[in-house]
Amino acid sequence: MTHRRKPPGCSIHARSPSVISMKQPLTPRRLVPLIPSLTRRARKLSRNRAEAEDLVQDTLLSLCQKLQDGAQIDDLQAYAMRTLSNRARRGWRIQATDELEDDHALTQPDALLRLDCADTLAAIARLPKPQRQLLDLVVAGETSPRALATATGLPLGTVMSRLARARARLRITLSEDTPRN
Repeated sequence: MTHRRKPPGCSIHARSPSVISMKQPLTPRRLVPLIPSLTRRARKLSRNRAEAEDLVQDTLLSLCQKLQDGAQIDDLQAYAMRTLSNRARRGWRIQATDELEDDHALTQPDALLRLDCADTLAAIARLPKPQRQLLDLVVAGETSPRALATATGLPLGTVMSRLARARARLRITLSEDTPRN
């Protein structure tokens, strides 16, 4: 594995020429030299040019407000970049939340489920009485064939065969009621 040498001046700690010395007073005009580097960074953090421009503008407004409030900023370039990154992250969080809300809006309402349940209950009501009685108990919450046998006083084998016939008839009835594409 070969290591490429970085060109001179490309170290991690190298300062860009737009770093502003703090000997001058902090005024909004001092932010102008930061705009090109903020714009480059914003384009990397954004999906499109307009979003990057909005991000830079928000950052500059925030910095202007800090300067007008009299904040003491030691390294304006670093502070501006951190502010830009924080605003981009906040935008991502808001966007992720909006996307989640949109996904929830796309989930099917339970109206279709209710219609399916109503169709199933109507099909159960059309079953012969012995099968309907067993499935009514299942709908009420009895799921064990043994509990159904105890509740109805029928032998376990009879309960099992009636349930099997009732389910088979329901499948046929519900498949006939379902419209075909």
